[in-house]
Amino acid sequence: MKKSFKFLSVAIAIILLFALSACGKNDKTLSTKEITVGVTGGPHEQIMREVAKLAKKDGLTIKLKVFNDYNTPNTALSEGSLDANSYQTLTFLNTQKKDKGYKITQVFKTVVFPMGVYSDKIKNLKDLKKGDSIAVPNDPANELRALKLFERAGVIKLKKGIGEYATKKDIVENKLNLKVEELNAESLPSQLDEVTAAAINTNFAMGAGLTINKDAIYHEPIKNNPYPNYFVVRTSNKNDEVVKKIEKYYHSDTIKKYIKKQFGGSVVPAW
Repeated sequence: MKKSFKFLSVAIAIILLFALSACGKNDKTLSTKEITVGVTGGPHEQIMREVAKLAKKDGLTIKLKVFNDYNTPNTALSEGSLDANSYQTLTFLNTQKKDKGYKITQVFKTVVFPMGVYSDKIKNLKDLKKGDSIAVPNDPANELRALKLFERAGVIKLKKGIGEYATKKDIVENKLNLKVEELNAESLPSQLDEVTAAAINTNFAMGAGLTINKDAIYHEPIKNNPYPNYFVVRTSNKNDEVVKKIEKYYHSDTIKKYIKKQFGGSVVPAW
């Protein structure tokens, strides 16, 4: 019995040691020499590579980890395999924090990706017919954003006062009896041949060769868009020196000019 208790005590001690080590790792001040930033593939990755070039001149190495989904970068940041990430809106961040208890926070605005509606079958949303199908991202925040976009176009009406967890169940008027498909955001461009129209996040649209100005049949406002993206860190690191340095590089005229030239209005500086 004493022997078992001894082994149990040792096991608990080891577990506590690892737990404390992990906490200590996540609570450390971020290095001003090297930092690892998570981004989604496409514009966020491209812009951060330009930021990294500016930082490199001052002796700061920004390493990038590229992701193809919206959920993993926050998990990686929370667990400590990233020092920061740059890819999400505040609404999306807040739903993730609420759902998963992440202690992460936004520190500065980056860019806006106006969401657009795309179609291989129609040229205008007024051409939708009874029984047609429309698709929206199925993750919280982006689904609300997409539904509001279709509502703004006069396609549907939503329940008043809906929150960030809105789904197609919150549609209160659908005169054309449209079928609303809720799909993974990253899969929407490949599903355009399966639906009549789809609301697609700009980074995934651009990955499929689609642009707001040339290909979208309807889109959010380019100017004064209410959905800026943010650079995000663990809450314990929000005032770290290196974060302020990266903000300076990101908000420089060099990066602003790059964004305007590279993306032609599909991606807009948010500062």
